[in-house]
Amino acid sequence: MSRVAALVLLAALAPAATADPAAAERGKAALTGTAFIPAFWTNRALETVWKQWGVATKPADYDAVLRERYGLHPAPYPNDGLPMGLRKARYVLGTGVGADCMMCHGGSIMGTSYVGLGNASLDIQAVFDEFSRADGIARKTPFAFSNVRGTNEADGFGVYLLGFRNPDLSIAGSWKNLGLRDDTCADVPAWWLLRKKRTMYATGATDARSVRSLMQFMMHPLNGPADFAKHEPAFRDVQAYLLSLEPPKYPFPIDTAKAEQGRAVFAEHCARCHGTYGPNSTYPNRIVPLAEIGTDPVRHRSVSESYGAAYAASWFGKERDGWFVDGKLLRWTPGYQAPPLDGIWATAPYLHNGSVPTLAGVLNSKARPHLFTRSYRTGAADYDRDRVGWKVTELPAPPPADAPPIERRKVYDTTQSGRSNAGHIYGDDLTDADRRAVIEYLKTL
Repeated sequence: MSRVAALVLLAALAPAATADPAAAERGKAALTGTAFIPAFWTNRALETVWKQWGVATKPADYDAVLRERYGLHPAPYPNDGLPMGLRKARYVLGTGVGADCMMCHGGSIMGTSYVGLGNASLDIQAVFDEFSRADGIARKTPFAFSNVRGTNEADGFGVYLLGFRNPDLSIAGSWKNLGLRDDTCADVPAWWLLRKKRTMYATGATDARSVRSLMQFMMHPLNGPADFAKHEPAFRDVQAYLLSLEPPKYPFPIDTAKAEQGRAVFAEHCARCHGTYGPNSTYPNRIVPLAEIGTDPVRHRSVSESYGAAYAASWFGKERDGWFVDGKLLRWTPGYQAPPLDGIWATAPYLHNGSVPTLAGVLNSKARPHLFTRSYRTGAADYDRDRVGWKVTELPAPPPADAPPIERRKVYDTTQSGRSNAGHIYGDDLTDADRRAVIEYLKTL
């Protein structure tokens, strides 16, 4: 058996992580109460960013309008009146406004905010573009932070930022291109799925027990090696908090008889990859090869060999208690990880690139829209209870090239690189009745 094969086998056999309640409480306090990176913007930018919106006066309901424009949500914890994702943080002189994990990992469903739910409303590109212009900084972001609202280029962030670092995480003299791409269109997974996973990220490339991988966002240029070492213990507690998270329950009535029929169909057609649910649940941690899954391959290609080598040589790759030897390295996999489905009703849109807005589309590839938009609000009126996911409006043509970028990012065009909605055709051969039953069952998870 090759060493790579041995690592894959050992990762599959390793027990899933569990949460320590006391550590989870400390982790919650650290995650929601600590600014781990310095501010990006002045306080003035927060107060004057409305001037970038094309309006004559500051809106009376400014906080609500700001949240809706950028796809941010009220914080369900004390946060100085700021929405999830923004935070008071140290600045060059005094304090300013920074970003934190909940910008992408703090979402909303039925109008209720949840830490750990992927933010499917976020326009992170607009946040950085407009807040920076409000601060008098007119330069463009170094790569596309997002091409479609509700998705981001998280992999690009890691590749780009590590290119500025030496192995000990000190700042290098020049930037090294480690294979940067900004067309992966990543849909943010729910944090509560980590408790079942032994590997994580779309490709299952990293040990789910890794703490340091959670800290990559800290590569702000004003954070040095000492900052990473200082905060690693807190992130061990943060990981315990993530492992304690539970998904929200489906809030509408469920047809229990139909759901029970769906359980049987699911067991026959879906459980091999996605596991079983209930008191004796199982999760196979299966990586489905690209040739089998057939979904968009761009994300799989986005992490280059040069990035993998740089990550392995860096502080991130030297974490103790790895799969086989010390060091939680990135590994190559043949495809994408089939995720657990706990709380799947709340995690629309679907597939790793968010290209399918409803579960009905996941189970019937012929019913998937190819060019669409949605409100990007998260209330009951925006939720499709029948198809389970977000209500969308199909469009006859893409927006014109001269449309404002913030408007173009509201449109999902599945013909673009990284955005294909092909693949995962396992439900295509089911009858309509069986598909409806499976959807009803999935509401119970």
